Amino acid sequence: MNTNFPRTISLLRKEKGLSQRSVAKELGVSQAVLSHYENGLREPGLDFVARVADYYKVSTDFLLGRTMSREDYTITAEDLPDSSEDKDNVLRGSMMATLNKKLIINSLSIIFDIVGKSKNKKLITDTAAFFNVAVYKVFRTLYAAKGKNDEKFFSVNENLWPELTNAELSLSAMSIKREAEGIEAEGESVTELPELSQEYIAKEYPVLMQSLLSVLQNVGKGLAARMEALKK
Repeated sequence: MNTNFPRTISLLRKEKGLSQRSVAKELGVSQAVLSHYENGLREPGLDFVARVADYYKVSTDFLLGRTMSREDYTITAEDLPDSSEDKDNVLRGSMMATLNKKLIINSLSIIFDIVGKSKNKKLITDTAAFFNVAVYKVFRTLYAAKGKNDEKFFSVNENLWPELTNAELSLSAMSIKREAEGIEAEGESVTELPELSQEYIAKEYPVLMQSLLSVLQNVGKGLAARMEALKK
């Protein structure tokens, strides 16, 4: 019996906030049968696995634990849009934006769940501050790109905000490091974070893990390429 299937279908149902009764009805089985499937007491047939995949819009490989990607298709490098081929193809550009948005949102969900478990309010607020400033920085860069928008929309002078946001990101990152390491300050208790092994991430975030791994891998490749370029 596949041990991943019961856990995965249970997580998918709970993730959507659905009851066993409502899902069982949609899948054409009794609540008792669905409960047996979710608890690994009975092994479903291929027809039921296919129905579950269609219902939750995931691949059967994801349900069976053969891939960490829930998508019912695999996006390869060839599938991603190439602006050099068709610069006016808005749909292709939107596809890449949507893909990257999902990767980032899923990764942030893991990060905030982890810092939330620390019960360290300063770590949580510092983490939020870091990403808030990053959003501010990107949006304001886009806002000012054409030079036609009114900079009075913002409270910080247009000549000062680039350096201020860079400094704020660095300070937030330093504070996050300090709090995560559990360095006591002003009598606060030491931060307790879970051991973030690959096994832990896979167990706690089976649906979101692939997004985080993709972000880490993409950034790692980018940093490595940057280092090689600096050596030349």
